[in-house]
Amino acid sequence: MKSFGDLVKQAQKMQKQVAEMQAKLAEERFESSAGGGLVRAVVDGSQRLKELTVSPEALKDGDATLIEDLVLAAVGEAQRASEARMKETLGRLTGGLNLPI
Repeated sequence: MKSFGDLVKQAQKMQKQVAEMQAKLAEERFESSAGGGLVRAVVDGSQRLKELTVSPEALKDGDATLIEDLVLAAVGEAQRASEARMKETLGRLTGGLNLPI
């Protein structure tokens, strides 16, 4: 049986690995578009919005509500992709344990 000190060392090692993985994932970019490419959003691995592009075509009709919906859809999908990648990667590191990371 492992001693308490060994468990603490193992937890510290895992914590360091998680922090390194989170930093690496934060550098990745996840892109999504909506409205057939009229709106494009790019987020990083921390789900922070990095780029938002609205095509001039989307502005022609002047329908602000449509543009707002497209922006929300594109950003939301990019964030979901980023979050899924984070969970997948960290899940392998933690052995599938759902830890609050």
